[in-house]
Parts: sequence; structure tokens; C-alpha cells
Amino acid sequence: MKRKLKNRFFVGYGVAFLVVVLTLLVSYDSSAQGNRPAAGIKGGLNVSNLYTGDVDDRDARYGFNVGVFGQPVASDVAALQLELLYSTKGTKAVTDGLIDQETKFNLNYLDLPVLAVFKLGKAMEIHAGAYGSYLLGASIDSDGDLGDTFDEVDKDNFNSVDYGVLGGIGFNLGGVQIGGRYNLGLNEIAKSRSAKNVFGNAKNQFAQLYIAFNLNYDGAEE
Repeated sequence: MKRKLKNRFFVGYGVAFLVVVLTLLVSYDSSAQGNRPAAGIKGGLNVSNLYTGDVDDRDARYGFNVGVFGQPVASDVAALQLELLYSTKGTKAVTDGLIDQETKFNLNYLDLPVLAVFKLGKAMEIHAGAYGSYLLGASIDSDGDLGDTFDEVDKDNFNSVDYGVLGGIGFNLGGVQIGGRYNLGLNEIAKSRSAKNVFGNAKNQFAQLYIAFNLNYDGAEE
């Protein structure tokens, strides 16, 4: 419990600090009055797995993310960006040898990232912030020599809420942004005793590659 409270305090303090810095930057940049805040759609690839203690490199599960984004506060040097994404995460186990089998553990979330965006000119951005997630569903699918199966898992065995920190970089090509991001979860996924017996204190970690389309872009900003 103390560790969870410490993690939540760390995330909350970090987000508050970024928001304060961002507000000061936006307030200082008086040229921002003519900017049209970015807003649009985005989607891309998730590469996820679970970690316990130190971050490890066990077999990754490939998934996707898709959703919308907006910048309610923006200037020429910084912005506050909010996103709402459907995101598939989890991990994968592969057995090779006498029997070849691949098993995927799937966790599907609704993610709400809150990002401080620092603009390095018009072509490049640095992103830092935190995310909160709500678990929508869980499942296990397996294929190989033992056959193909797909089973829904009672999501009540897992914590409904996940949260963590994130950082990344984006490159702008007109109204299109291509970027990458790393997300580190700070809350254990398992809730019930049976889930803890399997997953222990495992947490989410996932990298994202994405493409975003700014629907407010009109070309006048070049």
C-alpha cells in the first residue's frame, strides 16, 4: 500500500510540475495568440510486455493504439496535449521444441495520456507526462501444435485502473506527425489471489509507434 501511494504521489507531483512549467512557457510566449491548437486522430503499433522489479525483455506482444488527441493550451514553444486511446497490451510466451506453441495474454485498455509538449522548432517535439488507463477486457489466445484456442478472462481478476509515466519524441511533416513513445506502468495488474499466483507483482510496459493527423492544420503555420 505504501509503495502504491508513493507511486501515485510521484505521478501526481510530476504531472503538476510539468503543467506549471508548461503554463509559464505558454504565458511567456505572447506570439501564441494566433495559433490554432492541434487536434485530430492518431493510431499505430504497440509493443508490450510485463515486468516485475527491473524492466525485462521477455517476448513482446504486438498490438495497436487508436484514438483522438487535442491541445487545449498551446503556444509556439509548448503545449498541453490530452489523448483518448483504445490500446491493446499484454505479453506473449513461446514454447519451442517437442511442442511448438504461442500463447498471448491480452489486456485491452482505454488510455488517457496527459502530455507536456516541448517544441524544438516546427519539425520536432519532445513529449513527457503520465497516463491513466481503464481496463476494458482480458483474454488469452493460443495457437500451435496443441491447437488454436481463445478464451475470455474475467477482468475482475485484474485492477481496473492502471497508471504510469511516459516520454517520447515526434517529428512533424506539415499536418502529419510521426513519433515514438515509451510508457512505464506503476500499478500492478493482478488483483485477485489467483491472478497474483500467475502474474505476481507484474506491471505494464509498452512502446508505441504512431502516426497522427492534425485536422486543424491549414498550411498557414509554415
